Amino acid sequence: MLKKKITFILISLLLYQSPLLSKSTSFNEFNSKNLSKYFSGIVAFENKDNSRALDFFNSSKILINKHEPYLERLVKSLVLEDKVLQAINIIKKNGKKKNSEFFEAYILSVLDNLKKNNLDKAAQILSEVPNKFQEERFNFIIVKSLEQYVNVFRNKQITNEKKSFGNLSSISEAFQRCYLDDKNTDYFFSNLIKNRKADYSRYIFFYLTYLIKKNRIEDAKAVTNDLDYINTTLLLSQGKSWIERDQNKEFSKVFSCDNYNDIIGEFLFLISNLFSSQNEFEKSNFYLSLSNYLNPKFVFNLSLVAENFYFNENYEKSKAVLKNFDKNQDFYYWYRSKKEAQIILKTRTSDEALNYITSKFKKIENLNNKFIFDIANFYKNSKKYEEAIKYYSLIINELKDDNEVKADLLYRRGGSYERMKNFKSADKDLQESLKINPNNAYVLNYLAYSWLERDYKINEAIEMLEQAYEQENNDPYIIDSIGWAYYLIDDFIKAEKFLKKAVQLMPDDPIVNDHYGDILWKLNRKIQARYFWSMVLEMNDAEEELLDQIKIKLIDGPTNS
Repeated sequence: MLKKKITFILISLLLYQSPLLSKSTSFNEFNSKNLSKYFSGIVAFENKDNSRALDFFNSSKILINKHEPYLERLVKSLVLEDKVLQAINIIKKNGKKKNSEFFEAYILSVLDNLKKNNLDKAAQILSEVPNKFQEERFNFIIVKSLEQYVNVFRNKQITNEKKSFGNLSSISEAFQRCYLDDKNTDYFFSNLIKNRKADYSRYIFFYLTYLIKKNRIEDAKAVTNDLDYINTTLLLSQGKSWIERDQNKEFSKVFSCDNYNDIIGEFLFLISNLFSSQNEFEKSNFYLSLSNYLNPKFVFNLSLVAENFYFNENYEKSKAVLKNFDKNQDFYYWYRSKKEAQIILKTRTSDEALNYITSKFKKIENLNNKFIFDIANFYKNSKKYEEAIKYYSLIINELKDDNEVKADLLYRRGGSYERMKNFKSADKDLQESLKINPNNAYVLNYLAYSWLERDYKINEAIEMLEQAYEQENNDPYIIDSIGWAYYLIDDFIKAEKFLKKAVQLMPDDPIVNDHYGDILWKLNRKIQARYFWSMVLEMNDAEEELLDQIKIKLIDGPTNS
């Protein structure tokens, strides 16, 4: 009886929530088992569990012609599981039926024809995209941009009549000029790369592919000579490494301006990033999958997929994606090793993670500063400060005194010395860092807070913190530091104002909660103080020494009260 009631509820939900369904079929045409699976698929789809959603949709395919939204959900789930060709075949099989009338179906049909070099058909499908689907701003941009690309590919010339979408159009034109081997390609890439309004450094890599194709090796070297591995993106570092190792043929293995599928693949990657910036991660992953479908050679984009799985704690899928990076892609292979070590850290122990990454580091044949920098950071994060200092020093000793990278390395090494309580060396490094970059709010904060903890140069520390706060007045660590500084000079009213804001910005930080408790105690708000100290006892990342101090405070209050 209970089973019949559940079935009736599921059917009722589907019928009453979807007028399309109630119009398209009668109650008797549906099998309750299929409806149950379809309903489960919808729930999984809405919960971003695409693998389970696809399983449910596949097991209820009988509904494909009976419920219009079914096909759209099935197609999206297939694409999100990187089964793009299967999604395209289902759309083609369904033909001109009404349930194929959704925006993504048109885009998939366009890409299918691009893959088959049928540019005329691709142009025709784009012209047929209904206006109702283009009312969304991003959909409109996608359609009009693809129309411009297809027109260039068909007519072998840049069209004068085109929509302008700001920097997106600048990127598109650089690639279109590159495709046409236009004499102004350098100019358009150069303008794009030098644009200060946003970071377009990614496109240096594609400019390098163009230079290599034109056999302008010295020009490519001139571009990469200005790049520093430590401050350079993963993709650009890989390009710089290939050029330095005379592996120039590797560029054409992953991307070519001659191949319009490669170009559209990069355009779709850009669209994926645009959706991601709007926190529309499902759409972002959808277009990332389409990008990989058009240019599966460009495996580097899969690093984003690996990161998404990692942040969603789907570590097995993350590891599976990471296997796409091989030793010939030395920077991406190192990225793979680091991410695998991070997964070990999350799932096993810190010692196992450190042993794994150090074993990979020792096998690297062509060491560079980026790899050394990364292993130093790994040691520092693992609280192996002596080893961290050793590797930071290898890079620092090579750099000029006015180098911005040196300032950052001195900050990191100084922090390592400070953790070891070697305050003389810590102060020296941090002050040297400030000589290179005197306005770095984070170095000012770190040095000043270190002095506060030692009850050393309090007034000078407060001046540094006020300078840091002027630059980064919404950073919770800096706010905590300046609040604590006022506590130490007994200005509890001003201290409470800052620490309250720090707790609001960083409610799960044990030190911030501890500081706020101390200030509340001084203001005779002892019940509230004990509440915040008690919160610290429940925090997993609170250090044992702090926990012991809190247990004493809960009974007697701060030792200096």
